[in-house]
Amino acid sequence: MAIQQVQDDLLRKSYPLFEENLVSEIEEQGAFKTFPANEVLMRRGQYIRSTMLVLSGLIKIYREDEDGNEFLMYYLKPGEACALSLVCAAKHEASPIMAKTVSETDVMMVPVDIMSEWMSKFKSWYQFVIETYRTRFDELLATLDNVAFRSMDERLEFYLKRAKEAQQTTMLNISHQEIANELNTSREVISRLLKKMEQKDMVKLNRNIIELKNL
Repeated sequence: MAIQQVQDDLLRKSYPLFEENLVSEIEEQGAFKTFPANEVLMRRGQYIRSTMLVLSGLIKIYREDEDGNEFLMYYLKPGEACALSLVCAAKHEASPIMAKTVSETDVMMVPVDIMSEWMSKFKSWYQFVIETYRTRFDELLATLDNVAFRSMDERLEFYLKRAKEAQQTTMLNISHQEIANELNTSREVISRLLKKMEQKDMVKLNRNIIELKNL
């Protein structure tokens, strides 16, 4: 009973605009799961049978090419869902993205079959899905602009600011190689740029820890 109450509290806190009947159906139809940090939740080419509603923690959404190179698209925080997974689930298509937890994460897995019914049944679910699409589209435009129109040093600063906002910390536990992978460049380039940022007192570099100071 205590566990059920915790799940209910997390759901209501993360999605306060959901109608009471919708919350009840999510709890009835969905499955509550907890994943450890650095757990791969979804791979490219995998068919999606459920959509994840994030209750706590943080998830990274990547694009991965045929050679296994990764590019960070956006983060998923509590109160959010992946727009691409909603589309793929509704159309029964394979996932074009990869999802991985940053920290321990609680999610509610919502079955595909019930989501289209909720679109007409619950106004709050309809509004949530539309807002999810709009938010992700805006984020993807920002990412595209960042890649197309900015230099690598500007892209790195954008990446660090976004990580700070998503993780709510100025101490990023991340290696230079991991940043390079997510920006699709080399570790040497990232290390050189971070060293320049440190000289400007924008960051402080430690082993696998980057302290953000004056970004």
